[in-house]
Amino acid sequence: MSIPTELASASPSIVDLVGNTPLIRLRRIERAAPRVELYAKAEWQNPGGSVKDRPALRMIQEGIASGLLAPGRTILDATSGNTGIAYAMLGAALGYKVELCVPDNVTPERKRILRAYGAELVFTDPLEGSDGAIRTAQRLNEASPGKYFYADQYNNDFNWRSHYDTTGPEIIRQAGARITHFVAGLGTSGTFIGTGRRLREHNPGIRLASVQPDSPLHGLEGLKHMESAIVPGIYDPTLADADVRVGTEEAYEMTRRLAQEEGLLVGISSGANLAGALKVAGTGAVVVVVFCDGGERYLSERFWENPPEGASICGTN
Repeated sequence: MSIPTELASASPSIVDLVGNTPLIRLRRIERAAPRVELYAKAEWQNPGGSVKDRPALRMIQEGIASGLLAPGRTILDATSGNTGIAYAMLGAALGYKVELCVPDNVTPERKRILRAYGAELVFTDPLEGSDGAIRTAQRLNEASPGKYFYADQYNNDFNWRSHYDTTGPEIIRQAGARITHFVAGLGTSGTFIGTGRRLREHNPGIRLASVQPDSPLHGLEGLKHMESAIVPGIYDPTLADADVRVGTEEAYEMTRRLAQEEGLLVGISSGANLAGALKVAGTGAVVVVVFCDGGERYLSERFWENPPEGASICGTN
């Protein structure tokens, strides 16, 4: 049976579902932080399951508009998983092949999702992390002129601009004038830079806090320890009022706590961001924290096992 014309024209495509994610109040976590309001920007509600749907869509749209992403070209980039999933989903929907350079130690769930969308995967040395994937993508692009649209999320200004144009205005509409703090982690840094710039224009008094791992050797997939990594070209270290360092175990504990106390199954970077938020939020703060993705793509990680008896839980000491 054919779909009526008026229904077909009104039906959204997958690209129309990106953005407009809700703010969720974390009332139970707030009990450990008196007179602080905590709100999570629920980015796992995007159709690809993460905050990275926003920049991936914008970079693809701008590539098409500029002619750099011509019919027959393959979308290429380095990714630790989430941006790659977004590319793969959108590439499948729009009719483009997708080739991704991915550290071999990303979770099995991410690998399966990428393959399910039909992406071609080039695995890189896990000891080199996202930097190794970046170098491999650069070599592939240079070796095959005309084959690829190299989106280059770490240096593409449309990464941060996607958040300046969507995530920031959404938070302003949802939280209004009451927001005092904005907290996001640093990977490509696009979410923090774009959203932070828009919020700073809206209200210069809003405090912007970036979150990154506290050491080069960490288990916070998707986040960068800037001092020991290739620094993204879009990163502006002068934007943050505070740059908060979070340990791997802190993030794991908070991620478990969100599942067990708030009913929110989210990823490790979300736990890290919230742990960082609790370090900067003073009395009377109204904090918006980015929750980047869902926890389903990390379920093979051992940190989901309950912590040893007597272990401290972040934010409760």
